[in-house]
Amino acid sequence: MKYVNANNIIPEELITELQKYIQGETLYIPKPRAMHKKWGTSSGARKKINERNSKIKQSFYDGYSISELAEKYFLSPETIKKIVYTKE
Repeated sequence: MKYVNANNIIPEELITELQKYIQGETLYIPKPRAMHKKWGTSSGARKKINERNSKIKQSFYDGYSISELAEKYFLSPETIKKIVYTKE
């Protein structure tokens, strides 16, 4: 998170109004909810996990057991069950 001086971006009237509530402190202004991204979408981690989960499901349908998949992917059997039994 980078620091921005309010005097450089906010109209003076709004600064005066904000000063009624806070002065000389750091104020965090969050993004609107509509601009929030789901976890891993920016880094590509979500895509990799989805690809891994698809491979796990396909392997399960091809006959691999829950315990074999848990060992192969270093996940707990409970996690493998959640992956293979969850509908997309």
